[in-house]
Amino acid sequence: MSSLGKKRLETIWAIAGYAAGGSTACAAPTPCAEIPKQILVAASDILMYTTIWKIYFQEDLSQKDLLGMLTELGLVTLVGAGTAYGVARGSTALLKEVSDWVAGPAGWGACAAITGSLTGIVGIAWAMYCDRRYCERHTHVLSS
Repeated sequence: MSSLGKKRLETIWAIAGYAAGGSTACAAPTPCAEIPKQILVAASDILMYTTIWKIYFQEDLSQKDLLGMLTELGLVTLVGAGTAYGVARGSTALLKEVSDWVAGPAGWGACAAITGSLTGIVGIAWAMYCDRRYCERHTHVLSS
C-alpha cells in the first residue's frame, strides 16, 4: 500500500473512531445537560481535525497554518460552514433534550445517529481538504 493509501486508511479509522465516540456520548440520557455535552462533542471534532492534519503532514496544526488555510478557503465559506455547524450542533442538543423527556431509547438512538453522521461528514470534508493539499505538495516536489 502506498504512503498516501496508508494515510487515507488511517484517516478513515480516525473519523470512524471520533464519530463512534460522539455517538456514544450523545446516546447517554442527560436531561438538562445537552448543551455542555454538545460543546464537548464539538471540542472532540476539533481534535479530530488536528489528528487528521497530523496524519497527513506529521506536524501539529499551527496558528500560522490555520490562518493560511482560512485565507485559502475564504472567509465567506468559513462563516457559512461555521454557522451551519453551530446550527447543527444546537439542533442536535435541542432534539436530544426533547427526546430525553418524550421519546426515550428511540430518541437516544436517533440523536446518536445524527451526531455520528455530522461528525463523519465534517471529518470527511476536512480529510478531503487535507488530502488535496498533501497531493498538491507532493506533486509540486516531484515535478521539480
